[in-house]
Amino acid sequence: KFLKLSDKNILLFFGFIRDYKGLDVLIEAFSIVRKNVDVKLIVAGEFYEPEEKYIKLIEKHKLEDVIILKEDFIPTSEVKFYFSASDAVVLPYKSATQSGIVQVAVNFCMPVIATNVGGIGEVIEDGKTGFVVEKENPEKLAQAIIRFYKEDKEKEFTSNMKSLKGKYSWQNFVKGMFELINSKN
Repeated sequence: KFLKLSDKNILLFFGFIRDYKGLDVLIEAFSIVRKNVDVKLIVAGEFYEPEEKYIKLIEKHKLEDVIILKEDFIPTSEVKFYFSASDAVVLPYKSATQSGIVQVAVNFCMPVIATNVGGIGEVIEDGKTGFVVEKENPEKLAQAIIRFYKEDKEKEFTSNMKSLKGKYSWQNFVKGMFELINSKN
């Protein structure tokens, strides 16, 4: 209700928009996805580079009605609305070491469809908590998104994310710190 959305299938691209995050790859993939699945994409975050290249890609593929741009900084108090309204987070990164968005997704028990860059594949288990595909490959990314919907993976991946959430909890972190400290004594 907060986002004024009533669509059934919604994907989320979240965070600052920079070239290395691969939004252009996602838009290309989304043009393939839309031929197979009725889904919308929310792009929520601030542009840190000219947005014209993304707008042109959206227009080229005639995706203006299915890609929702929320091109502002998203306050912490509103993050929950974007994650709650979505079925999965898509992280089509071209390069990265880690992603804070992965941990936000884990916190919300949100499936992740991502590229295998940096440590993302160490957190997201392919076929268990999401799908991990090769980077800069719109066709593979599209196949993963289509598979997510055609095989109805949301409930399964969400359930598996609940287990992963415990692994990254503060309680588990503190326990590990005490174990490390005690092992030195």
